[in-house]
Amino acid sequence: MPVLTVTSRDGTVRDIVGEAGLSVMEVVRNAGLDELLALCGGCCSCATCHVHVETAWLSRLPPIDEDENALLDSSSSRTANSRLACQLFFTDALDGLNITVAAED
Repeated sequence: MPVLTVTSRDGTVRDIVGEAGLSVMEVVRNAGLDELLALCGGCCSCATCHVHVETAWLSRLPPIDEDENALLDSSSSRTANSRLACQLFFTDALDGLNITVAAED
């Protein structure tokens, strides 16, 4: 099973073994990390699962669609590496993906 590396807001780094096919948000939530609120449950209608993806991984991810882009625009901590974890599906090809939980808005 692939591993996801998550850096929390306080800098704590944790490796999580995740199930391929779930969203990154679901992998994080299932691991019990409560910093990623994901209030909408993964339906891309809020930005509470905002993460920053390590630059080396960006080219391996699907492009941001219009809805995700609009939601990220509402965040004061958006960067070029910002994504919504609910829109990233975890696969074996993403083994080692490294994300950081974005600051809370």
